[in-house]
Amino acid sequence: MNSPLWKPQSSRITASNIARFSKHINAAHGTNLQFSEGACDYESLHKWSIENKEAFWQAIWDFFQVKGSQTNKVVLKDAHKMPGCQWFPDAKLNFAENLLSTKENNTPAVIALDESGRRRQISHAELRKLTAQMANSLRALGVVKGDRVAGFLPNCIETLVAMLATTSLGAVWSSCSPDFGITGVIDRFGQIKPKVLFATNGYYYGGKTIDSCERVENIARNLPDLKHIVCVPFLSNGHSPNTEHTSDFYQLIEGKSEKLQFTAMSFNDPLYIMYSSGTTGVPKCIVHSIGGTLLQHLKEHALHADVKGGDKIFYYTTCGWMMWNWLVSALALNATLVLFDGSPFHPAPQTLFDMIDNESINIFGSSAKYFAACEKADLKPAASHNLSSLKSILSTGSPLSHESFEYVYREIKKDVCLSSISGGTDIISCFALGASVLPVYKGELQCIGLGMDVAFFDDNGAALDEGKGELVCRAPFPSMPTGFWNDSSGEKYQSAYFSSFDNIWAHGDYGEIIQHSANPQSGIPSQRGVIIHGRSDAVLNPGGVRIGTAEIYRQVEKVESVLESIAIGQEWHQDVRVILFVKMKPGAVLNDDIIQEIKQTIRLNTTPRHVPSKIIQVVDIPRTISGKIVELAVRNVVHGIEVKNKDALANPEALSYFKDLPELLS
Repeated sequence: MNSPLWKPQSSRITASNIARFSKHINAAHGTNLQFSEGACDYESLHKWSIENKEAFWQAIWDFFQVKGSQTNKVVLKDAHKMPGCQWFPDAKLNFAENLLSTKENNTPAVIALDESGRRRQISHAELRKLTAQMANSLRALGVVKGDRVAGFLPNCIETLVAMLATTSLGAVWSSCSPDFGITGVIDRFGQIKPKVLFATNGYYYGGKTIDSCERVENIARNLPDLKHIVCVPFLSNGHSPNTEHTSDFYQLIEGKSEKLQFTAMSFNDPLYIMYSSGTTGVPKCIVHSIGGTLLQHLKEHALHADVKGGDKIFYYTTCGWMMWNWLVSALALNATLVLFDGSPFHPAPQTLFDMIDNESINIFGSSAKYFAACEKADLKPAASHNLSSLKSILSTGSPLSHESFEYVYREIKKDVCLSSISGGTDIISCFALGASVLPVYKGELQCIGLGMDVAFFDDNGAALDEGKGELVCRAPFPSMPTGFWNDSSGEKYQSAYFSSFDNIWAHGDYGEIIQHSANPQSGIPSQRGVIIHGRSDAVLNPGGVRIGTAEIYRQVEKVESVLESIAIGQEWHQDVRVILFVKMKPGAVLNDDIIQEIKQTIRLNTTPRHVPSKIIQVVDIPRTISGKIVELAVRNVVHGIEVKNKDALANPEALSYFKDLPELLS
């Protein structure tokens, strides 16, 4: 039997947001959901939420007292259409108003740090003041409802203010982090034609100071619809971009009115434009709605991550990754955001753990890659840090390996809820994630998200009770994109998510549901965990057997001398063979003994089909700017297919290590 690594104390369940929410549901709908000592009816609540989806999402609106209006209380129109349905078609609200609604005006709203050691803190009152001043400045520049405003910015206070000011006016926000190359930015912003660009004069990373001005000037020249640039002086001793109609952030708002006005918007009006990775072509511009984003994030922060007013929440992210958009929504619950810009390992490997103690962080999030790197660096925060404030750890970006689960509980903290989460930019949220009221099992996401009718389908479109398949969602949910920008016919949107199964969202992940039976004597509830084995388009298929790449990676991570790896399928003699590329630890060299160790580890813990035909050492492994390895790009290079959009990669030069390898000719 698979025993949990952690289970919550009864007091934590009783005091949880989800316990309060279940009482609200019981009172309103006559259910008998129990979240108290010895009881955790998560599966019953999830079942109710998908069988009564309109009542569930209305309950989210009511329970969290969303600021807005509903004329006819219509929750879902054309519920049978996916895509094509409409959530809350008569509702009016404003996103920024809901994030700035706290009455605790003098408590900290944002604590911003960077790797140079700089620390800034502002209260909720100060955040409202800055937002009002910037909104009035944007209004003076001619920004109105529906205009696009873009950010090419580090993760700092000014970025948050720019987004809130933009959305308070009913304009649409879109951002890239300043480590994007010029082509990558133009490929994104060039499609949406922003009226105003917020940009920085530079940033810090890994002990280096990087000037952004030349790139900003080049970007501005390639955005003909741009009317104004607002420069954020992130580098205090840097200069500003030399472009026409450029203003300094703080000079622009000086003397502006502090009166904050919110433009009433429809629930399905656009809030954010986000982008696909763009490694196989020009990025898709994914449009997310105001109301759908707000309701989904309220649900995930409060009911899954158990964020409470006054909690300090941190996620290591740039402004080019959806986790930034996810993080900032915690303001709606009166939480304090902790932002960090720079390398998580500078000036020292334990930098982020120092931050947890110094800032008394309650909820800490980062990528699976980060936790694997901490283990490889032999960090043992449980021995070197206090971490008493920490109640939850979140991980996403790629599947968190079994070994990383064990590492967290062995070397970081024993009494913590470790939640691996999975969803994506496509839905600006999660399909499967954590819940602080549920046990944690090694290698598993704790649960399917409330209100999300998730299943795994076989190739014939049948839901699997067990076994691996395609992750799908069988019913509409509010944070579905409203469409793609410049896709008026909806053809690209339809093709991206609905071409595999009619009227069913196919997400492109490959995984399975794991059933856990209740054990009342041990206080363990019934639970459906989820394992994600990788992206469907990266699934390996040797001899017709489907293998998720994550199944291989978790075994390779056990090999001490290997830093990281990437696996692809190479077409070979009318079949596919598995090729594994490894990046070794500094000073280590791949040899026959290590190759045999890798193969034996994989064979013993998986199947002979998983064992690579070839294992090859490379200098580096290509990643997107948000840190995800790019199996498709590597597979294309190996097969002599051009990678069209290298600017979407953080290290495009790494692709050259996979080209014309003699080892792959035999």
